[in-house]
Amino acid sequence: MLSYWTYILASKPRGTLYVGVTNNLIARIEHRAGIGSAFTHKYRVHLPVWYKEFADVEEAIQREKTIKHYVRAWKINLIERTNPHWIDLYPSLPGVALVPTLVPSRTMGPRTAVRLRSDGQSAWR
Repeated sequence: MLSYWTYILASKPRGTLYVGVTNNLIARIEHRAGIGSAFTHKYRVHLPVWYKEFADVEEAIQREKTIKHYVRAWKINLIERTNPHWIDLYPSLPGVALVPTLVPSRTMGPRTAVRLRSDGQSAWR
């Protein structure tokens, strides 16, 4: 089953907003690399701060149009209901591979290292 997504990108918390719709959310967030539309490139709009999945393309398009007609305060309220700190939601997008985070060892010596467990969590060495 194909999914459709309505999403909002931001330049920064409470910054410039971009509302869009797509059937491939990860690929559409190409704006992150600065290769998206002229608008997103000019205003540096690249942080996904809100998204919603739809099974029907017509519903997703209607939701996009509705959000685009919202006054700015309503868009901000929509985002802050689910993302009050305006964090970058890219790592939480469905299908994005988790990238393990390396954590420095406790001793911070030049010969100490961090190894990753098979579950992606760090284990002190």
